[in-house]
Amino acid sequence: MKRAIDDVAATRPVSGYGDPGFSADVITWQKQHGRHSLPWQNTRDAYRIWLSEIMLQQTQVAAVIPYYQRFLSRFPDVASLASAAPEDVMAHWSGLGYYSRARNLHRCAKQVMECYGGRFPSDPALLAELPGIGRSTAAAIAAFAYGTRAAILDGNVKRVFCRVFGIEGFPGAKPVEDRLWQRAVALLPEEDVEAYTQGLMDLGATLCTRSKPACHRCPLAQRCVAFETGRVHQLPVRKPKKAIPEKHTAMLVIADQGEVLLEQRPGSGIWGGLLSLPEVQEMAGTNLSKADSDSIAARAVAAFGSPRSCDRLQPFSHGFTHFKLHVSPYLIGLRSRLVLAGELQHVWYPIVKLADAPLPAPVKKLLLSLFSTADLFSDEVFQ
Repeated sequence: MKRAIDDVAATRPVSGYGDPGFSADVITWQKQHGRHSLPWQNTRDAYRIWLSEIMLQQTQVAAVIPYYQRFLSRFPDVASLASAAPEDVMAHWSGLGYYSRARNLHRCAKQVMECYGGRFPSDPALLAELPGIGRSTAAAIAAFAYGTRAAILDGNVKRVFCRVFGIEGFPGAKPVEDRLWQRAVALLPEEDVEAYTQGLMDLGATLCTRSKPACHRCPLAQRCVAFETGRVHQLPVRKPKKAIPEKHTAMLVIADQGEVLLEQRPGSGIWGGLLSLPEVQEMAGTNLSKADSDSIAARAVAAFGSPRSCDRLQPFSHGFTHFKLHVSPYLIGLRSRLVLAGELQHVWYPIVKLADAPLPAPVKKLLLSLFSTADLFSDEVFQ
């Protein structure tokens, strides 16, 4: 089969990787069949384009749209975002995941205001130097906002290239990625760069998908090495699998007088900058006796009040990119509450406002589910 791929690939005009017919096919298809009505399309507003590109990193269009619209309603321009409080930005990002994107988004807005007077530069090299904007994202912003001739190479485009040109090797490996970048630059058309760039994105997102690709509708099927050699499902080569580490923690839902105790997470790391529940590693085990869990909870809660009850809730798991987190939640009722004198890391948060709080999605889901039917200002939930 490898020989067949080489034979087919040898018929392609790959000298210098240039192929005007490739870009022409992509542009023609995009204008007729591509996406034209997404909320961030049909504009030259670099702020809106930048915001959408950051949100679309590692997140699909359908999931992004409601977040994009809500975020834009609250922060309509780069100046309003730059001047916003970090917790406000995180609250409007909460649930979208990969929270470093939100922190970089805020930092980037500040730099655009400070260094460029609120106008995003048109040079992809300058854009790529801003927080959270890599080479491919910079090219997309420049192409859509300014018509700049620059090459993109996101995950979807890598998949299209690997299949069409029969490229072996894991595309995330540097030697393979370097060759893909050379090809991406060489394939750029002289005109209609916006339609070409959008077309590559649309092909990867709607036709040349990871599973169940619609090859019969693809405008590149006639030139696709993977299609002709029956290797559509083998290309691109997948990253070698590694065992996913598993971690365990216990979260304390300490509720009192219609409020729940939340903890500010560090700026870096998982859920960086968000509010979350206090964690106690000693309670993460599944075999703790009631007496042991009560004792550990009493020590953990001592700084906030005197515990009256401690009940284990249904455990749940949450998957991150590099590990899986198993959470054992406990509901803690207080007999009395201490004042958080000078405490900056913790805050008593009104339960009725949790829906809009800057919380990680699984934590918000837990709390909203727990308190959705409870009388928030009575003790019934703890009895």
